[in-house]
Amino acid sequence: MNLINHCTLVLHPDFEDLKEFVLSVPERFNRGEGILIHNGRNELRRITYKGRDFVIKSFHRPNVVNRFVYGVFRPSKAKRSYEHALLFQQIGVGTPQPVGYLNLRGGLLFDRSYYITLASTCPYRYEALFHQHFSYEEDVLRAVGRVTAILHEHGYAHKDYGRANILFEQTPEGIKLDIVDLNRLAIGPLDIKAGCKNLERLPATPAMHRIIADEYARMRGFDAQQCFELMVAYRSVQPGKEEKEIEALKEWNSRKG
Repeated sequence: MNLINHCTLVLHPDFEDLKEFVLSVPERFNRGEGILIHNGRNELRRITYKGRDFVIKSFHRPNVVNRFVYGVFRPSKAKRSYEHALLFQQIGVGTPQPVGYLNLRGGLLFDRSYYITLASTCPYRYEALFHQHFSYEEDVLRAVGRVTAILHEHGYAHKDYGRANILFEQTPEGIKLDIVDLNRLAIGPLDIKAGCKNLERLPATPAMHRIIADEYARMRGFDAQQCFELMVAYRSVQPGKEEKEIEALKEWNSRKG
């Protein structure tokens, strides 16, 4: 390591034996190893190493100004993701087990960062509720309301709380949720309006909102009807709605009118 080419490696205490693997991650991405999960602004890959499945997020290289800012002043997105995952675990909110992160830098300029987790066991994303039938849908929605309330009670608001960032599965113990994409987290008190607004990017019909609001309000000591009305109002002005929720919202508005 030197000032020209420098890397910062942080590993969770339970995964210190993975140093060699994590250091090899940039090269593995360069040769396209593993299964590509997402390739947009950032790249997400599932890679198997010594019989264990890992999900690794490679964050894009910032522009020149931000390369300096991240290189000197601001923590990388990978570091924030790792630290936020630890916060979630401390309060009992599910997220894929964090393994560590790797920052690459050239001189004072930041280059890339990688966040590594164990692969989640959850097979479905929240958006699957609009495309498949689940006999336990209400349980999933109540779990969303409950977990969201726990986050908000601790002053944490996920800033990308959308359809692809809540994973779920049914287990003998109940619904398991894993929250992902943690690098953008607002920290501070959330009242009823701020809390309900935080769900505005999450697709839901009024009937779904009713269930989420009921559980959310119960956990936070709020009025369930007020939470429901706020959630519907905030969501109604958002773009990118699912077809099912558009039709349900029209029907609900016609009955209300």
